[in-house]
Amino acid sequence: MYGGDANTLIVEELGLCSGSVRADMAVVNGSLKGYEIKSERDRLDRLFAQAEIYSRVFDTVTIVVADRHLKPTKSLVPAWWGIDLVTPLGESDVIIQPLRKESANPEVDPSALVQLLWRDEALGFLASRAIPLPRKKSRQNIWNCLVANLSLSELRTGVRASLKSRTRWRAAGEQIPDGERSQLSATSSGSLCPLVLPRSRRYTYRPN
Repeated sequence: MYGGDANTLIVEELGLCSGSVRADMAVVNGSLKGYEIKSERDRLDRLFAQAEIYSRVFDTVTIVVADRHLKPTKSLVPAWWGIDLVTPLGESDVIIQPLRKESANPEVDPSALVQLLWRDEALGFLASRAIPLPRKKSRQNIWNCLVANLSLSELRTGVRASLKSRTRWRAAGEQIPDGERSQLSATSSGSLCPLVLPRSRRYTYRPN
């Protein structure tokens, strides 16, 4: 779906809201798109809470679900989320079929969005806009300063640019400078379907 697109970044296990939730997949290009995957073996007990966090950050979201999760999922995620159905084909193959087209998130939360920025990225963002730095330069104060001085459109553009230019993606749990934890991994382009990355099965995408 995104293969060969040099302007697209695909990130597995992207931490949201200071790591309170991890998105199974994020696609960063002209927008910030999230994917949540619920396989046959997964449970839905955390989905409502996950949906609340996803909906504060992403421009669009699609949830990919097994058939047994389809009905409850519709009542647990917002109406603007896309829904794709996964159908197994033997031991290793599945078909992903879009059932509900995603639409734009009506209310991205700028305070949640800026938490995708590491401290040095947020400082650089402020400097690039000639915005005076807060007296106490904690990450929270820097994030608050960005939200107070920039529009949501500017924040969206800046966050996407920072994610795509980031060069320090490492394995989950490893420490990086400033004591922050990096997200799991990232790649600059995807396969036919980006959802192949966090699961062992081979996926085939079949649009309606």
